[in-house]
Amino acid sequence: MMPALVDIGANLTNRCFQRDLPAVLQRAKDVGVQKIMVTGTSLRASRDALKLARAHPGVLYSTAGIHPHDAKSWTDDSLQELEKLAAGPECVAVGECGLDFNRNFSPQEQQKQVLERQVELACKLQKPLFLHEREAHQALVEILSRHRASLPPVVVHCFTGTAEEARVYLDMGFYIGLTGYLCKDKRPNGVQWMLQQGLIPLDRLMVESDAPYMYPNIRKLPKETQETMATFSLNMETFQHCSYKRNEPCSVAVTAAVIAACMGVGPDVVAQATTENATKVFSLT
Repeated sequence: MMPALVDIGANLTNRCFQRDLPAVLQRAKDVGVQKIMVTGTSLRASRDALKLARAHPGVLYSTAGIHPHDAKSWTDDSLQELEKLAAGPECVAVGECGLDFNRNFSPQEQQKQVLERQVELACKLQKPLFLHEREAHQALVEILSRHRASLPPVVVHCFTGTAEEARVYLDMGFYIGLTGYLCKDKRPNGVQWMLQQGLIPLDRLMVESDAPYMYPNIRKLPKETQETMATFSLNMETFQHCSYKRNEPCSVAVTAAVIAACMGVGPDVVAQATTENATKVFSLT
């Protein structure tokens, strides 16, 4: 088993985990995932995430935020409630918040306004920002640049952008969260290529499942990457519980191994570095 892992983003408040959450948590523990951050994407999900964190101290932690898809639900009372949820010790980040100009489930101007309020909250509380960005890189950078002097640590969750966009985020001092998405990202300037070229340093990298989404389909990986992974000692029996229909936090062990294979290092190196980064940035105890 590789060293302890931290899953910095799992949507464990999703209804699909209601019936068997203890088993899901046990499978994560079986592969070395010792701490999981439960993502808040709305006021309701943030409340539920905090309840889970309080029920599993030292194992589960929560975030509090309003996802750009739900920006249209923002009201005059949202900021006050978010601040209450984010202020507790179990809540370790503000988010998931950000911009999504791919789906545009909320109007873009409203997304920007709601993000700015949450950036201001993170600056006020000095709690890390857990960010979502899809096809909105420049707009996100513009908003964050206005607050650069007072920004807390920033993590770009489930990064799916280009090498050029990653370079901007890294130059701003941000961290990059990677999910199973990297298994299918074969673009010439995509995530696999970035890792192979050493463009995302280990001291800025974190791993996450984004469960129940972002299943790491290792069959989509290049043959040479699969062959390298075959030399690692992975608990693939546990991984069989994950699928496109429902990914689980235990999959971060596989994601860490994919990262290792792309970078040309051992999975223990990735596990140790990403765990140290997450522990430091989110003050996990």
